[in-house]
Amino acid sequence: MNFTNGQELLEVCNKYNKKIHEVMLEKEAQISGAPKEKIRGNIKESLDIMKSAVNSALTKDIKSVSGLIGGEAKKIHERSKTNKPVCGSLMSKAISSSMGVLEVNASMGKIVAAPTAGSSGILPGTLIPLQEEFNLTDDDLIDAIITASAVGMIITKNATVAGAEGGCQAETGSAAAMAAAAIVEIMGGSPEASLHAASKCINNILGLVCDPIAGLVEAPCQSRNAIGAANALICAEMALAGVTSVIPFDEVVETMYRVGRDLPFELRETALGGLAATPTGKKIQKQVLGE
Repeated sequence: MNFTNGQELLEVCNKYNKKIHEVMLEKEAQISGAPKEKIRGNIKESLDIMKSAVNSALTKDIKSVSGLIGGEAKKIHERSKTNKPVCGSLMSKAISSSMGVLEVNASMGKIVAAPTAGSSGILPGTLIPLQEEFNLTDDDLIDAIITASAVGMIITKNATVAGAEGGCQAETGSAAAMAAAAIVEIMGGSPEASLHAASKCINNILGLVCDPIAGLVEAPCQSRNAIGAANALICAEMALAGVTSVIPFDEVVETMYRVGRDLPFELRETALGGLAATPTGKKIQKQVLGE
């Protein structure tokens, strides 16, 4: 079950007539030496943490340590109870859930980096609302997370998921790609469709910079997780309908890496460019640092 890129993954899936999560689970079992049920049990623990983070953000009053973000997720959630969401119920839940996980992270709560803390809202922000919408089981979501991990592993091996190396495209773009692939698979799509969805997610935000205000994983990170969740759902829907990516997944991943390396260092998590370098951004940094 060895694979290092998307093309090899598809070849293995087709050869053995297996889904991505089945191939990835076997690969993890081979690497770790752990029984498959033990691996699934560990992922269930991560899923429970994801659910707890979403629930906390939507039901409690949370503030980040800096006070820069907090309560936004709950506001969106509460509005959906009294007003028909402009973007629909599922998307509204995805927005509030993904933003909420970032609030929990920024308030020193427990989250699952998927693949990073700065993009940790996207996978739970899509999968948990999807579970509610389609009555999926926790086992379905565990399968989805395993599928997402296969995509994340390929990106990590062939490019990067670090904002400091590749900009926000590498963080929220990778997380969205992981989520989209997972959504496609649990909704009955093929391995090929999963990678088409992942490709389109990265296509959509290619070149997105990483410019955290005051150097904190709060703003604009929080709203970019919402964009990432929306991106994942949109691309999954396209792939499930048979819409394909013009550029193959592996080439998209390689391109993301090259684009990220081409970004000026000021736009790669240094808080020296972009929104962080605006007058207001600089003012907030002084306030946070007590200068």
